[in-house]
Amino acid sequence: MTIYLVTGAGRGIGLELCRQLRARGDRVIAVCRTASDELRSLGCRVIEGVEVTRDAAVAGLAGQLAGERIDVLVNNAGILTRESIDDLDLERIRRQFEVNALGPLRVTRALLPSLGAGSKVVIITSRMGSIADNGSGGYYGYRMSKAAVNIAGVSLARDLREKGIAVLLLHPGMVATDMTGRHGVPVSESAAALIARMDELGLEQTGSFHHASGEPLPW
Repeated sequence: MTIYLVTGAGRGIGLELCRQLRARGDRVIAVCRTASDELRSLGCRVIEGVEVTRDAAVAGLAGQLAGERIDVLVNNAGILTRESIDDLDLERIRRQFEVNALGPLRVTRALLPSLGAGSKVVIITSRMGSIADNGSGGYYGYRMSKAAVNIAGVSLARDLREKGIAVLLLHPGMVATDMTGRHGVPVSESAAALIARMDELGLEQTGSFHHASGEPLPW
């Protein structure tokens, strides 16, 4: 039985990942700020009250998991706001850096004792963090924070390779969640594709950036 830990498990992609992983028989540790009845009904081990921007909350999570193994750590928690050059709200941008870029780094570092050879660290990032692929501008905080987490993921891949831990950066696609205003592919479709990539990608692809479909993405 594979043991997954999923952050941002309370809704959207995180919730659907938990649902599909449990349905196929994996053990899931669902981490969120506030658990919904829907999440609780899945049979996951739910750890709530975890804000990935707060050191104490993440340290508390690590304390609860001391001595336990995690096979796949899925850093999924994220937020999106829509800054333009005419609406450059720096506080919103800072908040996105805290959640989207520093959150995965903080969580991964805290949970390293639970990871070992053969474990995987997955960062749910975004194609909008690609510099080469930016053809429309805008979304300053989201684009910048996702570009930042991409380079953090590559550094983690270099640092953790000798421990036998793979680090994978995955773009879920444009998914119909609250974050996107319900525009895009169904959440179930995206989650299934992400799980397929998590299953097939390993140490040989550590530090790589892929679409959920399997397509390699440009930096």
